[in-house]
Amino acid sequence: MAWTKTYEGAEPLRINKWLAEEGVCSRREADALILKGLIKVDGEAAVAGQKIEAGQTLTLLQKATRQLDNKLSLIFHKPEGIVSGTPEPGEIPAVRLITEKTLSGKAHAIPGRYNKLAPLGRLDKDSRGLLVLSEDGVLAKALIGPESTVDKEYVVKVKGDVTPEKLALLRHGLELDGRKLKPAEVEQVKAHELRFVLHEGRNRQVRRMCQLVELRVVDLMRVRIGSLELAGLPEGKWRPISAREREALLSGAAPRPRKPREERERPPRDAQDRPPRGERPPRGERPDRPPRSGKPAGKFSGKPGGKGGPLRGDRKPDSQEEKPVNPMRGAKFKRTKLGPRKRTPIK
Repeated sequence: MAWTKTYEGAEPLRINKWLAEEGVCSRREADALILKGLIKVDGEAAVAGQKIEAGQTLTLLQKATRQLDNKLSLIFHKPEGIVSGTPEPGEIPAVRLITEKTLSGKAHAIPGRYNKLAPLGRLDKDSRGLLVLSEDGVLAKALIGPESTVDKEYVVKVKGDVTPEKLALLRHGLELDGRKLKPAEVEQVKAHELRFVLHEGRNRQVRRMCQLVELRVVDLMRVRIGSLELAGLPEGKWRPISAREREALLSGAAPRPRKPREERERPPRDAQDRPPRGERPPRGERPDRPPRSGKPAGKFSGKPGGKGGPLRGDRKPDSQEEKPVNPMRGAKFKRTKLGPRKRTPIK
C-alpha cells in the first residue's frame, strides 16, 4: 500500500529530510527512491534536492514501501567471544551466526549474502547479551545517532569492594578521555553484582568506569535497549524485531516498569504467621480449619446423589459408612493355581 501525507510545515523542507523526520526512511534511502522515480509530489515525480511546500502531498509508490518493509532488523543474544562488527583475522562476527538454524521462533525472511546487517550499538568481544542488527537507517539513527535518547541496561559482575562512595562516583562524577560522563543509574543487586543504566554509548564505558573505582569486571551482559528487552531469548539465538517493537523504539517508549526489589523478594503470603516446621502440631492434632468460601463444610458438598453429594437418610459420613460386600470376592471365588499345561510336539 502506498504511503501518502500532506506537508503542513511553515517553511519548505527537503523531501529526504522530511521523510527522515517522519520516520519513514533515512535521507540516503529517500534519495535512492527519488532517483528510481518512486516518490511523487502532487502526482509528479520528485527530483533530487527538491523541497516540499505547505499543502503539497507526497506519495511513496507501493514498490517503494515494499522495499522499505523488506529492511531486516533483528535481536541477537551474542555469546562471549563473538565480535559485533568487522572481525580481525581468526575472529567470528555476529552476522555469521544469523542463520535459519539459530532462529528462535519464526521469521518472514532469513538473512542472506545480499543483506547488509550492521550492529546498532556494539558489544565488546568479552561481553554478551542483547545486540541489535539492522539494515534500517531510521532505526539506526534512533538508537545510535548523535541525538539518540535511548538508554541501555547492563547486569555486571565485579571483583573488589563495592562501597557507597564508589557507587556515588559511578552514578555521577567520572570522566573518560577528558569528557565528563552523563549521570548513570547504578544499583547494587548483590554483593558483587551491579545494574547499570546508561544514557550514552562510549567505547567500553562500563568496564572503564569500573576500572576508575578499582572494580574489575568479570562478566557483563546487556539486557535491554530502550523498550527492547532480551527476555528469554537463548544465547546464540536471534529473532526478528516486530513492527510494534520498532515503533516503540522510534517513539522512545519507556520499558515496562520493574517491581521494586522488596516486592520481588517478598516471602509467601502468611509465611510469617506460620510456626516453624519443627514446632507445628501433627496433622491429626491441628485445629479445624474454616471451610472454603462458598462451600459447606464436610466431604459431601457436591451435587445431590452424586459423588460428594449431601448426606442421605441413614447414610453415615466418612469412615463410619459400611461399604457393600463384593460378591465376587470370598472363599468361594478364591483363585486356584493350575498345573503346567502339557504340550504335544508337532510331528
